[in-house]
Order: sequence, then C-alpha cells, then structure tokens
Amino acid sequence: MNFWKKVTGSDLTREWAEFEVRAAALPDDHRAAWEQIKIHLFPHGDFSGRNLMPILDSALGLLEETAADGQSIGEVLGDDIPGFCTALAGGEGARTYRDRWREQLNRNVARKLNRLGG
Repeated sequence: MNFWKKVTGSDLTREWAEFEVRAAALPDDHRAAWEQIKIHLFPHGDFSGRNLMPILDSALGLLEETAADGQSIGEVLGDDIPGFCTALAGGEGARTYRDRWREQLNRNVARKLNRLGG
C-alpha cells in the first residue's frame, strides 16, 4: 500500500465506497441488517477503522451470499444482530476504542502522579 494513501485514508474511502455499492444491491432486509452491523461494529474499530475493513468485507459477503440463496436475515443472523457483531469483533468483553483511550488516559495520569509524588 502506498504510504500517502495510508496516511490520507484514501484507500479506505475507496474501499468504503465499494462496500456501499455492494450493499445497495442487497434486498431491503439485508440492507437494513448491513446498517445495523456497521453501527454495532464501529465502536470496536481503531482510530482509522482500518482494522474493521476485513471484518466488514466478510460480513457483507455473508449478506450477499445469503441474499443470493434466498435466505432471510432471521435465518442467517437471528434476532441478535448486536450479538453477531460482538462475536465478529472478538467476543464478549472485546475492547472498544473507548476502552483503549481510557487505559491510555489512566496510564498518563498515573505517570504524572508518580512524578509529582516522587
């Protein structure tokens, strides 16, 4: 990958546009599930969201295959789309960007307090 594309995120923009074109071809219920999947996976992304791209690609591929087979979303994902997304992101207790930021803030505060107290 080109360094400039990685820094500016233009590779992600292009890939994201391709996802949306693919999603637009899905039936309504599959497209609604895609929107829910995006909402529930975003908190598990890093700053750029680059770590989610393979996961989103796979989830969209699953939706495309099941739509082609004529399966409903209920048959594929059940009623628990948030649970499905949690499993995709690494299971219950998977760290979100808030968790990582909180840990970083706590480390920084502890370091500053150690400098003041010592």
